Parts: sequence; structure tokens; C-alpha cells
Amino acid sequence: MFYFPAEYFLQVYSLPLIPEVRFQNDYFSEYPEQIRVGSDRTAISYTRKSGYYAIHYNNQPKTVAPGAILQLNDGAMSPMGYAYAVFPGEPNQSEQGKLSPVYTIEPNGSLAVPTGLVFIRFAEGIDIKSQHEAINRAGYEVVESLDYAPHAAWLRAQSGNIADAIAKIPQLEAIPKVENIEPQMLMERSLRLEH
Repeated sequence: MFYFPAEYFLQVYSLPLIPEVRFQNDYFSEYPEQIRVGSDRTAISYTRKSGYYAIHYNNQPKTVAPGAILQLNDGAMSPMGYAYAVFPGEPNQSEQGKLSPVYTIEPNGSLAVPTGLVFIRFAEGIDIKSQHEAINRAGYEVVESLDYAPHAAWLRAQSGNIADAIAKIPQLEAIPKVENIEPQMLMERSLRLEH
């Protein structure tokens, strides 16, 4: 029979010290994990994708930002005039431009970036101008009215915050005679090749 001193036993079999566990910051905790838009038949679901972020550039860079995995442009049609670059990882505080999370559209998993604009359409015959007060009470302002559809418009949150534009959608849905509300989400366009 072998004899080992207790001190030796504790040294050999004691567990190493556990380093301090640090959780990743959730930079986008004010954004919902999931956004569901449309009716039950035509519902679209967006899920926030961790490990990615988007930078919204005012000056629309001509080249892809270093490290970007995707660059999107909302084009000349948009009143916002932004370009968007999607990056893997976590943002750092020195990033230039607005930051936002990246979502995936279910079920195909395409990446989508919220722009802060929300499309609203009322029932036929309800003019958007008659709804300005209700839209303002819901926390939004009209950015662009549509000449070809006087019952629809593009809105943004009065705060200018993208998270507010998404979070306050239920307040828009509560306005009588609203038929459709959808946040603008930019995605990579998939091209179909004809043979």
C-alpha cells in the first residue's frame, strides 16, 4: 500500500482556476429578436443574426469597405440615400456611421438590413394626408408620400432611431383602416439566369 500526503493529493487533483467568464455585449438589445410582418397567409419573419452588424454610410462609398461580406445600396429612389455594409463579428466604438443589427429572412436565410423606413398602406380611399395626426401620435412622421398611391407612404420614427421604427410598429397597426405595414429591409438581390 502506498501512502501519499494529503497536500500532494490536493495539488495533483485540484482543478485549475477558472478564468473570469465574460459574455459578449449585446450591442443591439433594443432591437427585437424577431420581426414578423404581413398577414398569416403572407407572413414574413426576420430573425436577428448574432455575430453580424451593419454600418449605414451617408456618403455611399463607391468601394466595398474592408472586411465587409456584403454591400447594399438603397439607390436613388430612397429619400435616405444610404449605403450599407455588413460585417462579421462585433462592432467597435470607433465605427463611422450608424450601426444596426443584421436579420435573416426565414426560411431561406438571406441577410437583411433594416433601413429605419416603414411602409404603411391604408384601405383604398383613405388618403395619407388625413392620417398624419394618427401617424404622429404613433411616433412616426411621413418621409415620402406616393403620388401613384395616395393611401400609402414611407414613414420613419420621429426620433430618427431605427430601433424605434421597428419597435413601434404595433402602434401603427392599431390605427384604424391600416391594411399593411412593413419595415424596409435591404437584401442582396438574387439574379435568375435564363438559359
